[in-house]
Amino acid sequence: MTISHDVTGDGPDLLLVHAGVADRRMWARQVAELQSTHRVITLDLRGYGETPLEPKYSDAGDVLALLEEVGARDVIAVGASYGGYVVQQVASRRPELFSRMVLLCAPTDNVPPDDELRALWAEENALLEAGDVDGATDLTVRRWIGPDADAEARELLRAMQRHAYDVQLAAGDVDNEEWPVEPEKITAPVRLITGAHDFTFFTDSATYLADRLPSSEHIHLPWAGHLPTLERPAEALGLIG
Repeated sequence: MTISHDVTGDGPDLLLVHAGVADRRMWARQVAELQSTHRVITLDLRGYGETPLEPKYSDAGDVLALLEEVGARDVIAVGASYGGYVVQQVASRRPELFSRMVLLCAPTDNVPPDDELRALWAEENALLEAGDVDGATDLTVRRWIGPDADAEARELLRAMQRHAYDVQLAAGDVDNEEWPVEPEKITAPVRLITGAHDFTFFTDSATYLADRLPSSEHIHLPWAGHLPTLERPAEALGLIG
């Protein structure tokens, strides 16, 4: 297995999949508490943290392969942002693996991005094309974490995103095979969490999923931005528990 990962603790299997602006370090505070009651599985997707990129890969395939390698079953899966999208792909193909899911500000298929998010992507791309990686990193820290985040959380986000840029820009073009998301096939109950300070796209995605998942609840947090478990880590266990 070329995917860098950690398995720690004992108890029900709990999978934590990081956001697309982060790596598995974003879960450090939660792992420290959850490992006393769960077998916690964390990983770095390709191009993040300690996992290198390859020309062709599948994030969903990598996550499924890891779960099979460690013998996970009845998995509680928590996915933040893009990590939540990857979890949806795996659960659509192998729903029997999962006992419960929590999707934190996650996108999904068939929901168009809002204009504000499109503008952010355009600004980010312009900075990267100009070679201003520091500027793009600063943009991420300004826009992807909510007002309640402390300085430690912001610096962690800066370090994770800067490292991801360095790895991904050096790799050039890659091909990530995505699997279709089919909410009607996901049998586990799903908690959908969104934030009032986040982009509308992620609330729209949660609404779309809530209308199609067999079993779901939607919690909208008035204080949260895009990364609520980093913004208020003391409340994170209540969100994902």
